[in-house]
Amino acid sequence: MGIRFFVGHGASGSAASMAPHVEGLRRRGIDAQAIDLPVKKAEAAVIALRAIVPDRPCPDGTRIAVGGQSYGGRVASLAAAEPDTDYAALVLFSYPLHAPGSPDRVADRTSHWPAIRCPVLLLSGEADPFARIDLLRAAAPLLRNAELVTYPRLGHTLRPVLEDALDRTARFLAALAD
Repeated sequence: MGIRFFVGHGASGSAASMAPHVEGLRRRGIDAQAIDLPVKKAEAAVIALRAIVPDRPCPDGTRIAVGGQSYGGRVASLAAAEPDTDYAALVLFSYPLHAPGSPDRVADRTSHWPAIRCPVLLLSGEADPFARIDLLRAAAPLLRNAELVTYPRLGHTLRPVLEDALDRTARFLAALAD
């Protein structure tokens, strides 16, 4: 029994752009796979994610975790909130809490959070124009079981701290695999 992690890309990326995440997690012993998502309204892309990712543990007991960078994380979070999914965990890299300059739209991006039943790891830059840090800290309690990790002076990328973010992600997922 273990855990398998499916990770989606940001709106300007593809599964290939998530290679550093996948390779880094595999080096840390996590079975990770990047998935391609159609870039359209996140709610519509949930159908594509669910067509690729199992909704519940595999017959051999392997548990399923989902996540993604920005848009991919939003899609994964919407899938995790659906009542018929049974994911072990959700990992959100640079979650897009709001569009830049539109912090008044946070509720549009978090209204589904109370329905997420699995543990959540949020990793975000403190200078992210898509997630004002004060608003992200205020929204995190909407999740039942969440850990928020922030990085000072970083914007909407975790590239400069990717090794630390992947260390934290691997520990988080490994703890749930047992």
